[in-house]
Amino acid sequence: MMKKIGILFGQENTFPQAFVDRVNRHCEPGMHAEFVVIDKALQGQAGEYAVIIDRISHDVPFYRAWLKNAALDGTAVINNPFWWSADEKFFNNALALSLDIPVPKTALLPSFELPPETNARSFRNLRYPMDWEAIFNYTGFPAYMKPFAGGGWKDVYRVADKEAFFTLHAQTGQSVMLLQEEILFEEYYRCYCIGGKHVRIMPYEPRNPPADRYKAGFQPSEKLYQAMEHYVLALNRALGYDFNTVELAVRDGIPYAIDFCNPAPDADAVSVGEENFEWVVNTMAQYAIERARVQQFGKDNLTWGTYLKKSVQH
Repeated sequence: MMKKIGILFGQENTFPQAFVDRVNRHCEPGMHAEFVVIDKALQGQAGEYAVIIDRISHDVPFYRAWLKNAALDGTAVINNPFWWSADEKFFNNALALSLDIPVPKTALLPSFELPPETNARSFRNLRYPMDWEAIFNYTGFPAYMKPFAGGGWKDVYRVADKEAFFTLHAQTGQSVMLLQEEILFEEYYRCYCIGGKHVRIMPYEPRNPPADRYKAGFQPSEKLYQAMEHYVLALNRALGYDFNTVELAVRDGIPYAIDFCNPAPDADAVSVGEENFEWVVNTMAQYAIERARVQQFGKDNLTWGTYLKKSVQH
């Protein structure tokens, strides 16, 4: 039986084709990579793909449901669609603290506008006004306000003071937001992690225009490099992500995990640069081949993080 490795993607162009080409160049006979094609979605249907790299289901609920069905039959979906559906950044920060990984002080904020199908009676357990002074004293100002879920730099606001906070929060509609301590960093890094074992630490300058963010001159010391590598591996193993990025802001020599909920990270050749692109294409191709070799239909072939595994054991 042919072992098929598929990639499910949206508007991106460079990574999907390069990934398929690289897998087909290096895989053994009886294995093949291709773009996923879906012409029907029937419950309990036998699986077609040994491995699927998911790059788009966070934006397409139909794909997420289809991938869960495929995983139930034994497809190794990268990343685990069940965990990805449950994960968000506020939990991630709390998990990081339990792993002794520094993170900015962070508060969770209820949406400014009521969610659909709710009214004031739906929030009788929420005291309002909230204890804003305690929240502001905890995070301090300036701070950053950003969505509690989702990746990228969309809808991220730098908040100068509490007056600016109330003005900006009123513009966030039904979005649940985080208020997060500002880390004034000397260095910043974006780190790929693949398979919970392969790490690429990339100098990154978020204050540059998007096209120039990977053009940063930061050079970590050996001690800092080892600390960042340890944090990246620990976070991704605990979360159970096969493909993710961790952003680390270095203040006074200490790397703070700023954002590590990016399970469909940017892998575009233009934005990440030629060397980073080559690394991520080659490493992901080799990892997908590795997963396809051991995949068996009828069994669970997903990656589950150590956090969940420990919960089950207890």
